[in-house]
Amino acid sequence: MERQAILKLKDGKEFTGIAFGADNPISIGEAVFNTGIPGYQEILTDPSYAGQIVTMTSPMIGNYGISSTDNQSSGIKATGLIVKKLYRGPVMEGRITLDEFMKREGITGIEGVDTRALTLHLRDHGSQNAVIFTPEKRTEAETLLASFPEITERDLIDGVSVKQAVTNPDLGPGFAKPPVNAKKHFAVIDYGIKRSIIASLYRHGASVTLFPHTVKKEEIIALSPSALFLSNGPGDPALLTDAVELTKSLIGELPIEGICLGHQIITIAIGGKTEKMKFGHHGSNQPVRDTLTGRTFVTAQNHGFMTVRSSLPATTAIWFENADDGTVEGLYDETLNVRSVQFHPEAAPGPEEGDAIFNVFMEKAR
Repeated sequence: MERQAILKLKDGKEFTGIAFGADNPISIGEAVFNTGIPGYQEILTDPSYAGQIVTMTSPMIGNYGISSTDNQSSGIKATGLIVKKLYRGPVMEGRITLDEFMKREGITGIEGVDTRALTLHLRDHGSQNAVIFTPEKRTEAETLLASFPEITERDLIDGVSVKQAVTNPDLGPGFAKPPVNAKKHFAVIDYGIKRSIIASLYRHGASVTLFPHTVKKEEIIALSPSALFLSNGPGDPALLTDAVELTKSLIGELPIEGICLGHQIITIAIGGKTEKMKFGHHGSNQPVRDTLTGRTFVTAQNHGFMTVRSSLPATTAIWFENADDGTVEGLYDETLNVRSVQFHPEAAPGPEEGDAIFNVFMEKAR
């Protein structure tokens, strides 16, 4: 039996559709859009999407089901999913449907939405809080939406970080295993890390100690790692004052590298600023230019905040920039021994042209 559902944005725009997944009468989060075609499983389980409702711009989602080897974390981290059409047919043996996956994970989606119109609205008016609800819950949902904190007011890291340190975590079937004879050892702070990032470090010859976001400087120094690596994760980096102060305190003590949120934390730690983007970069088709070589390649990205170019210290150089809008996609500072990228070189999902970034991370580690 179909369950009617309504999507309402904070600015009042509404869309109607049919609910799928878990039977939750109300689901709330920041509405964003992702321009990828495949990769919905990796997107939903990427901790960077914590607190967000994801709109998929591809017209049909769910065609190949859900596998046991593609989750980027322990389960779905997004708070909802918006699609034009949900595939409800059979899937390959050993897989389950997207609908069943969302039921198991307790996450609600809405299908039948004009996702093109919604995407254009978010492009023009910006990503914003939204709520998916059943008709009888309208009053309750609208009250919640009116008072729900903005993404710039929500510290989401504690819900996606490990609780205690672990060395060379087993990522499960389908992912790389730790190297037998590691070339380097990375201290990785987990702000919501994707499994594929750890797997990429393994594949490039690094062993890993994964620390919770509450780690102290003394714990990292005691490990004597080859480098400190700051992971991706959800939310506004400006809220992460402890992470910034920790990073500041370790500048000059060891090489510091980062991806996505980690890049933004490094930006603030070296004296720069970040700001919220109107609708962010979410998808697998973002072109990036390497300022050192002039080479342009396509990357996977998922971020709603960016580095303010003019705020960076004089010694800091732009490593990569977005070929579409000119935003900073990477930086390095040889005097401070820091380097980072805003995009996802591990892809998952998306193009793997950025994988060579891990070679640089390895080379610059001590």
